[in-house]
Amino acid sequence: MIDIKLIRENPEPFKTACKAKNFYVDIDRLLQLDGDLRKAKTRLQEITTEKNTLGKSIPKLSGDEKQNLLNKLAEYKNEEAALNDQIKKLEPELDELMLQVPQPADDDVPFGKDDTENVEIAKWGEIRQFDFEPKDHIQLGMALDIIDVERAVRLAGTRNYFLKGAGAMLHWAILRFSIDFMVSRGYVPFSVPMLMKNEAMAGTGYYPGSEEQTYRMERDELNLAGTAEVPLTAYYMGEILAQEKLPQKFVGLSTCYRREAGAAGKDTYGLYRIHQFDKVEQVVICANDGAESAKYHEEIRTNSEGVMQALGIPYRVVKVCTGDLGRGQAKKYDIEAWMPSRKSYGETHSASKFFDFQARRLNLRYKDNATKKNMFCHTLNNTVIASPRVLIPVLELNQNKDGSVTVPMVLRPYMGGMDRITK
Repeated sequence: MIDIKLIRENPEPFKTACKAKNFYVDIDRLLQLDGDLRKAKTRLQEITTEKNTLGKSIPKLSGDEKQNLLNKLAEYKNEEAALNDQIKKLEPELDELMLQVPQPADDDVPFGKDDTENVEIAKWGEIRQFDFEPKDHIQLGMALDIIDVERAVRLAGTRNYFLKGAGAMLHWAILRFSIDFMVSRGYVPFSVPMLMKNEAMAGTGYYPGSEEQTYRMERDELNLAGTAEVPLTAYYMGEILAQEKLPQKFVGLSTCYRREAGAAGKDTYGLYRIHQFDKVEQVVICANDGAESAKYHEEIRTNSEGVMQALGIPYRVVKVCTGDLGRGQAKKYDIEAWMPSRKSYGETHSASKFFDFQARRLNLRYKDNATKKNMFCHTLNNTVIASPRVLIPVLELNQNKDGSVTVPMVLRPYMGGMDRITK
């Protein structure tokens, strides 16, 4: 959520953000509602003061003078009731609009309409050239008997899968390695709940906007979150932290759930776009300082690149353009892994910087030691690794001519020393 004072002082950046990010919000209507509400609330305060003054005077009077003041008091009560009715009608509309106002992008974010206009800023690794006809990850998985899509679809519908045997072990090895990697860098590990209340979904910026992508448990008023970002960022929701406790650095492992509504016919083959997956997520909660946010944004990006490099997966980093940014993101990097079967890079990580957008919605604050004021925190997050999507490059890039798959060196200790997956 944006500070309403910033919109009052200069609405143009927010109008520009609406256009650049493809979110329609009537900023002029929002300002009109804000002005009307402020006038109504100011008038209510004036009426309260005037009623108190009359209340002190009335007992001292009699006759017509007393009756006139009683009549005036009745007028004030009627006006007060009308103003309260007006406020009850205007506040929900203002609140709804405030939740929709997008965060303006940083000045160095490229302008663009969608992900086709993201800008490549870095590359790592050499793309493997095969001296045989390579298989894709599903062909490999079926031949090695480590992936079963057919039975999963029969039991659970499209975009589902089984991992079995060495496939399940490889999946868990990647997740466990990633957790250990992040713990070694000072991040506190979490196992998190994924059934979230609406307040947590709205607080992290997923509501309004992502309801159609979320599995919702209406009977219990709970939601299956699509990322551990939600519980990790909302962990201190409604609390005031001591400045000495910042930054908070979390890493969480969770199963994630996404409906992929509207994605019919898009990336339907294999393990790229699925309903359920496991992800290691990193979250940083830091002080309300632009330089601090920028520093940790680079840190979380570097963490994820470290994992990719350890796995030996070639990748590129893109700076996400305005039209591909989410409502609350001021700046985002995507890391995209090379996937031979797609003959291109595919997104595997998103590193996002929010400033105080999420913290305002979550009422997540800290007491500043210098000013003694309560300040809203800044929040950031990034994927550490998501599997089984990452199995696409891991299997395809490490396949051998005989159909086996070489296990990346860093994963072998997590697989009982297994160095090769064979049928």
